[in-house]
Amino acid sequence: MKSILAVLGSPRILLTGFAIVAMAIGALVYLSVREGDREATRQAQQAERQATEVGQVVRENSHRLNSVPGSDVTFVEFLDFECEGCRAVYPSIEKLRSEYGDRVNFVIRYFPLSSHYNSERAARAVEAASKQGQLEAMYKKMYDSQSQWGEQQTPADGVFQGFAAELGLDLAAFDAAYNDPATLERVRFDVADGRALGLQGTPTFFLNGEQIKPKSYEDLTTKLDQALAK
Repeated sequence: MKSILAVLGSPRILLTGFAIVAMAIGALVYLSVREGDREATRQAQQAERQATEVGQVVRENSHRLNSVPGSDVTFVEFLDFECEGCRAVYPSIEKLRSEYGDRVNFVIRYFPLSSHYNSERAARAVEAASKQGQLEAMYKKMYDSQSQWGEQQTPADGVFQGFAAELGLDLAAFDAAYNDPATLERVRFDVADGRALGLQGTPTFFLNGEQIKPKSYEDLTTKLDQALAK
């Protein structure tokens, strides 16, 4: 009778065989995991591309002055806080909100024009205030005070910090957000959407994804009434 070692082979050969099998299994597991990682990365990149695709009228993180759960009607304004036209239409938008704010979603998006020295800074100030739940208050402050800081060629950083103090904001947190590159990126992302949508200036309005060009306040109310009736 042959010994067990004669039948199975020497211990060294057995260990070598086991090692080769273990290495093969390990390689298969590694390749499988690596392929899974590649697929996860591919899906993440695809989702990121879809999320950053420019040309959207409204995004999940777009600022809503009025949010009405269940309403299918959304009014969007691309605005520039230093724009005299935006300032002129501001009272009408506020009146519109008072009349339709319980039925219509009102969304604002930043679109500071390069010809306005402090408009991008104003947008950053509003965005910084939004981090402390004071978006609407700073939004109103900008228009109510536009004559103080608009149409100037000197930075209005100190003016905007003064507004933050008047609103009772944490000034250290406000300054940090105001100067955070992510805040500027957030503003410019709205601008990128606007440019992709073909915006030429401000204010520009969209109703349910379609650009509208109202001639009067009555035009605005008529269009909202029509949208609500659908």
